[in-house]
Amino acid sequence: MIAYETAAPGAPLVMKESRTPEPQGSEILMKMLACGVCHSDIHLHDGVFNLGNDKHLAVGRPGLVLGHEIFGEIIAIGPDATNVRVGDRRVVYPWIGCGQCASCRRGEEHLCTPGRGLGTMVQGGFADHVLVPHSRYLFDKGDVPDALASTYACSGLTAYSALKKLSDRVAGDEVLIIGAGGVGMMAVQIALSMGIDPLVADIDPLKLAAAKALGVSRVFDSADRNQAKEIKKLSDGGVYAALDFVGAEASTGFGLSCLRKGGRLVIVGLYGGALNIPLPFIPMNARIIQGSYVGSLQEMAELMALVRAGKIAPIRIEERPLAQVTQALADLKAGKIQGRIVLRGL
Repeated sequence: MIAYETAAPGAPLVMKESRTPEPQGSEILMKMLACGVCHSDIHLHDGVFNLGNDKHLAVGRPGLVLGHEIFGEIIAIGPDATNVRVGDRRVVYPWIGCGQCASCRRGEEHLCTPGRGLGTMVQGGFADHVLVPHSRYLFDKGDVPDALASTYACSGLTAYSALKKLSDRVAGDEVLIIGAGGVGMMAVQIALSMGIDPLVADIDPLKLAAAKALGVSRVFDSADRNQAKEIKKLSDGGVYAALDFVGAEASTGFGLSCLRKGGRLVIVGLYGGALNIPLPFIPMNARIIQGSYVGSLQEMAELMALVRAGKIAPIRIEERPLAQVTQALADLKAGKIQGRIVLRGL
């Protein structure tokens, strides 16, 4: 098999050829047909997360095959594999846990630490073959295109799980989506399918125009602090929830400035930095600051049911060959991409 592995932090990925694995037990071997490129791949490629205040978290390792938004075709199954057959084409849920800890027993494998996530902890989809440990991690995509299907494993799931955290929302509660990149635009599509008419903020006018083209009627330049005042006027004192799909100091600050009393900031993006807020303001304003990390296996099942029912409109996809993976990472890091880059299998 051919895989593109990490080398030194930020260095071009290295193509390596090795023996194609043979599935054992309940394992399933898949030929990679499409694999999305995510901002998390950039952090793992660079080897650090920016924690703000000149602090960094080291992540990744040399020899790791990145890529966790995987769609592929089953080409071999282990002797204990069930409910699948050779030739099936499936979206892969990559956020795999140990199966033993309290998080896994609660059905929250995505919160298992460190877990066995494909493309984050074990070898992922920037390769022509991927080994999946069990058929429960595979989902039928229905009639959507292969490249789009791959993005639901992270971009779609992350957006869906963040929006589900607003389940106590009532009529009149406004929702602000910050960041109209790949995940943010997926959130816009899912929000619209849920009957939510979101407000959308970004610093890029092209991304705001793309959001309007999807049917969003209210967009805002989050680089302009006066826009927070406009949002508060439109939302009767502030939004019920701000979903930050950037996760930078500026974006979280903007989100907090748009909240009403009792509002909720859900931080999803991992751009980096630190959140500095006077502690008395948290109880005084009765606000909730919450993190949201990808989504559970159950949420993936719910999302894919919506996808198969045709209830979620597609986001913009730019396809490239797998061999261009290093350039794809560079272009995404430079902010040159609208929607999602998806790599085609060899």
